[in-house]
Amino acid sequence: MHPEICKIGPFTVYSYGLMLVVAFLTAGSLAIRQAKKEGLNPELIFNLLFFIALWGIIGARIFYVLENMRYYLANPVEIIMLQRGGLSWFGGLIAAFIFVVSYLKNKNIPLYRILDLLAPFVALGQSLGRIGCFLNGCCFGRTIFPIQLYSSLLLVVIFVFLRFLQERPHKTGEIFFVYLLMYSLKRFFIEIWRADNPVILLGLSLFQIISIVVFIISLLKLISLLKYKD
Repeated sequence: MHPEICKIGPFTVYSYGLMLVVAFLTAGSLAIRQAKKEGLNPELIFNLLFFIALWGIIGARIFYVLENMRYYLANPVEIIMLQRGGLSWFGGLIAAFIFVVSYLKNKNIPLYRILDLLAPFVALGQSLGRIGCFLNGCCFGRTIFPIQLYSSLLLVVIFVFLRFLQERPHKTGEIFFVYLLMYSLKRFFIEIWRADNPVILLGLSLFQIISIVVFIISLLKLISLLKYKD
């Protein structure tokens, strides 16, 4: 583990925070380039990405704190110490999705067109973020499994597949729901080797249960989209 990259005077550069910044800049620049290609306003996409990242982190942190409420009630100062890791993707998804719906509705911009644009690059950003988890030592696997790196690699596969779909004719909303479908499937099986999330029901962790729900909803939405011609 390398939770600290270096120190610059009184400041410490943490690997987790650094990888979040790298993830945002990399995924954001590629998404903006794709927006230009699709004839969308790059400034709109940049603003949207900034607030998605902000609300995503807030939502992810709140969800993580709620998961570990006993610890944070005893150590409340730890709540703001993001440099030590502790973000829950599903919490980030909920918060970011609520913001995106509100933001795009206010600007009268089609929701699923934007979600289709962003989905592949969100997967790429997650992949880079998982490297930060590995360096930080959070989201760890059982025994010697570097589960963070396996997760990162699978997210790269999801990114490549979604980009493949993005460059070909597709229904509006298809890429977004394929992303949710693939991510929830990936997360369900990754949880088998995770050692930091307890079993809560029927031998499943909380995130496996959420993954099943997301998978079913995404599958039903995809079937609904694909069975009708444009």
